Amino acid sequence: MAPLIRIAGALNEARVSDETAYFQRRQVLQALGLLAAGSLLPAAAAQSGPGQALSARRDGNPGKLKLTEEAAVTSYNNFYEFGLDKADPAKNAGRLKTAPWSVVIEGEVNKPGRYDLEDLLKGVELEERIYRMRCVEAWSMVIPWIGFPLASLIKRFEPTSKAKYVAFQTLHDPQQMPGQKPGFLGFSSLDWPYVEGLRMDEAMHPLTLLAVGLYGKTLLPQNGAPLRLVVPWKYGFKGIKSIVRIRFQESQPATSWNRSAPGEYGFYANVNPAVDHPRWSQARERRIYSGSLFGGVERIETLPFNGYAEQVAGLYAGLDLRRNY
Repeated sequence: MAPLIRIAGALNEARVSDETAYFQRRQVLQALGLLAAGSLLPAAAAQSGPGQALSARRDGNPGKLKLTEEAAVTSYNNFYEFGLDKADPAKNAGRLKTAPWSVVIEGEVNKPGRYDLEDLLKGVELEERIYRMRCVEAWSMVIPWIGFPLASLIKRFEPTSKAKYVAFQTLHDPQQMPGQKPGFLGFSSLDWPYVEGLRMDEAMHPLTLLAVGLYGKTLLPQNGAPLRLVVPWKYGFKGIKSIVRIRFQESQPATSWNRSAPGEYGFYANVNPAVDHPRWSQARERRIYSGSLFGGVERIETLPFNGYAEQVAGLYAGLDLRRNY
């Protein structure tokens, strides 16, 4: 079976200095609001902010997946920092300031530090990846993300031999993220900030993406702007949003939902129709194509590893997937 996507080649000096890649980076930085007015592309800079057009290498849709409508993806999702209802992120995330933005790189790496998003995007060639997204709540979408392989970023910071895991952290700012205020959600099951983690081999896998956009535009705040994780073979809650810290470490990191309800949410969170959630089946899913009440939803069988088993099942050879859910 052919891969569902094409993976960008490794970066080298020639590609980093390639004029097309250079101007592409300028464009994403401007769209993200990270370049000042008066730069090489002042017109684009004047239109900075979330939801601005991005260019990316597109390889079509080799998996022939039917896309979910953009309006559904940007108005129906979980981002509990902005509320519990699926409509709350779109309603409450507008106050999130996504520029300037920086990410702390720390732990078992040779090049730790606080890096502006502009620095993280140096040499990046953006590409579009059309991925299935399966929520642990048994609904799903198909989303055209724009981003770059997490592996390319990891290599730049030179992890040491002790780096066995990668931990991620979301912004913690209750003034911008009202769901983080005590009592806002009406329950206290999550300790903020939201944290997630991957094994190093999962983080380095070619399918694992750091996304800065979707549908040809920069991410909107409700979808995790300006930088989020996308791991298509795992349940959606592994896709941590609005990342501000990446830590490399020897021990398995804590993750928010596993810490909150360890009997329901595991560290791995691989999509697995053979292992039900304690309160509902994971055998089938509700694929959302649009916000329409008629014809916008299809009930389908869930595939092991969300349909990416050929690419990723080898990562878990010998691992008991029922115990390590």
